[in-house]
Amino acid sequence: MHAPDSSQLPPPPMAIPPPPPAQATLRTVRIFDTTLRDGEQCPGATLFPTEKVRIARQLDRLGVDIIEAGFPSSSQDDREAVRRIGEAVGCQVAALARCVPDDIRAAADSLSGLPEERRVLHVFLGTSVFQLQYKLRLSQAEALRLVAESVAQARSLCPHVLFSAEDAMRTDPAYLVDVLSAAVASGAQALTIPDTVGLAIPADFAPLVSFLRSRIPELASGAVGLHAHCHNDLGLATANSLAALAAGCTAVHVTVNGIGERAGNCPLEELAMALRLRPDAYPFATRLRPSELYPTSRLVSSLTAILPQPHKPVVGANAFAHEAGIHQDGLLKEPRTYQIMEPATIGRPGRAELVLGRHSGRAGFIDHLTRLGISLPPDRLQDLYASFQELAEKKRIVYDDDLLELLREHSNAVPAVYVLRSLAISAATNGTPQATVVLENDGQTFTAAAPGNGPVDAAFHAIDHISGLVGELHSFTINAVTRGHDALGEASLTVSFANHTVAAKASDTDIVTASVKAYLNALNRALAPR
Repeated sequence: MHAPDSSQLPPPPMAIPPPPPAQATLRTVRIFDTTLRDGEQCPGATLFPTEKVRIARQLDRLGVDIIEAGFPSSSQDDREAVRRIGEAVGCQVAALARCVPDDIRAAADSLSGLPEERRVLHVFLGTSVFQLQYKLRLSQAEALRLVAESVAQARSLCPHVLFSAEDAMRTDPAYLVDVLSAAVASGAQALTIPDTVGLAIPADFAPLVSFLRSRIPELASGAVGLHAHCHNDLGLATANSLAALAAGCTAVHVTVNGIGERAGNCPLEELAMALRLRPDAYPFATRLRPSELYPTSRLVSSLTAILPQPHKPVVGANAFAHEAGIHQDGLLKEPRTYQIMEPATIGRPGRAELVLGRHSGRAGFIDHLTRLGISLPPDRLQDLYASFQELAEKKRIVYDDDLLELLREHSNAVPAVYVLRSLAISAATNGTPQATVVLENDGQTFTAAAPGNGPVDAAFHAIDHISGLVGELHSFTINAVTRGHDALGEASLTVSFANHTVAAKASDTDIVTASVKAYLNALNRALAPR
């Protein structure tokens, strides 16, 4: 029975990426990036103003709508950063302020050099019982008055004001309506419902957004925007942000690589690709350019010295890596079998990486050889594949240079008069090293044990006992020839057996084993003519 011609196969249900719906069906949502404010609050992520400007320029290229550039009242550096970022980018720039007059004046001053349409003053106040009673020591009535006064002050100094009710997701909904209504009445054009402690789940957003829209006419009419700001303490920041958009929010707050307080914020790259790949579920348009996602991630990683975890979605080191043989085989036949996006889509150079390891199969192994320009006849290919499998049991990852070293060994193979079957070493700082070697010759097994000045010397003596020839070592070196802490070590030596001088090499992840293999190769070269 023959496999069907691929040209006759039905098209897959999802392309990469799926064709988006007609533009008219997409609701435009805004991306508010707070990498340079909330993201910088991640321990160890402090940035200099010049570094902030570099990241801001890249965020502008990426296509975010608003860059929250800093918290001007916190330091002179933040005031300078907000001013310089405003000069460097073309999108809107936000400055954060508490409901404190001096904070608001500092934020407004840092934005004063920008055109009015690009200035956003972001004012916040805690509204949950935890924030009011334990942190702020304010009654609900006092907080309401403070919100109204602060937003009014901000509006008098800046044409665009965003008000955030800190810890909104744990705030009594009826009181939240009062607070947000007071902010709107005082001039706020946008409101934020933050999940400040990351406790919310996606199902929390639809009822809350519906409730707020039913009680605040400006939200229902669209005259005032509604933002969501989600933290990742339960690993739900991306899911919660998507749920907030689906519920009717007009903007979401994100950070590059998800950096931020505690477990971080909603990762920009995850949200961007979820919107791009699932327009069926989230029919929203943004200004984002996906090809700038990976360069942005790398820039932020390099300047903050905080690397995404390897399995981080979209931008992690393993996001496009495949080791399992079944996956590699499917990927080589059709990338969509195990991959929902191409690396190039996010601006990542190269292609999906087939990582060679103990779980890899023959298809991935052959693909690596092909990429290296190596073509072998079936018998040699099988021998090399067997050697690869042995090496993969010792190394977590087998690199291309490991394959080249295996190929070199096979190309320079000598007649196997003696074959190493096992090697046991006993060594201690206060004792004499001992080696036990088991060799096979013409179907017979020979075992010998010997002491030595070190484990390598002891193993050489044991081999001499078996062969009956005593080798005289002239040179001996060991070098790492591949990458990683489990790199292949190559032993090179020159040795004489009964006035027959030969040179040999061998490699192994264990340098003693590499040395024994090299010595055995030299012995076999000396014995081969006989």
